[in-house]
Amino acid sequence: MYVQNFFDSSGNWIAFRKDGFVYSTDGESIGWLPWDDEDVFDPHGQYLGTVFDGNRLYYDPSKPYRGYPGYPSSPGYPGYPGHPGYAGYSPLPPGTRDLALTKVSR
Repeated sequence: MYVQNFFDSSGNWIAFRKDGFVYSTDGESIGWLPWDDEDVFDPHGQYLGTVFDGNRLYYDPSKPYRGYPGYPSSPGYPGYPGHPGYAGYSPLPPGTRDLALTKVSR
């Protein structure tokens, strides 16, 4: 199964995606991708962040409200993907900021 790792602007591993769901580094489900784009929503339907450049997950406060995406099915336990290491620094796109994943309600 394909695993996509996500990093913050400092290059630290913060999350990963598997089968359309996003998980914290400890394997806890924190979000999903309900539409055919790169926007991630938490299990309660709130915007969590957007994938930039294929492996960066940032919060973009300028994203408009898109409506309630519904409730995701139970993703199950993804297993531990292994630590991907450090991705290196990447400047934040204008207007975005790193996610505060410790504040995500699970």
